[in-house]
Amino acid sequence: MSFRSRSGEQVPSLTAQIARASNPGGTTAIWVRDRLDGLWHDEDFADWYPRDGRPGLSPAQLATVCVLQFVLGLSDRQAAQAVRCRIDFKYALAMELDDPGFHHSVLADFRERLAQDDRADRLLDLALARLKEAGLVRERTTQRTDSTQSWPRYAT
Repeated sequence: MSFRSRSGEQVPSLTAQIARASNPGGTTAIWVRDRLDGLWHDEDFADWYPRDGRPGLSPAQLATVCVLQFVLGLSDRQAAQAVRCRIDFKYALAMELDDPGFHHSVLADFRERLAQDDRADRLLDLALARLKEAGLVRERTTQRTDSTQSWPRYAT
């Protein structure tokens, strides 16, 4: 499988229209797309895949599916089914409504690639840097430890 970049793709207009109409309050997947789009780019994964061969799935999309899978507590099968069936997942991944998705085993293959060398750490560092740039994460600060409770304690 080779690397084929899909970064920077816009959400298809029909997918966006139906996702907004069917989920007016939004969902976790919609929030991820709206606020974290660009967290990863396919080019960030370029050294994970060969340049020749049959084009594969977008690694940035697979990373996004893995995040949604973790946040929502989904199994690989459930996550792959969500990509096939849920409009908000298609919105989050900038997919056409008729996109068939992928087989659940793709997620295990992606995590296997992620576990090699220090890829997971590099990906996390990159995500944190981009979240800081977007103002969604701040640098760690020192918390005061000299404060005390200001209300009286009563015996019960």
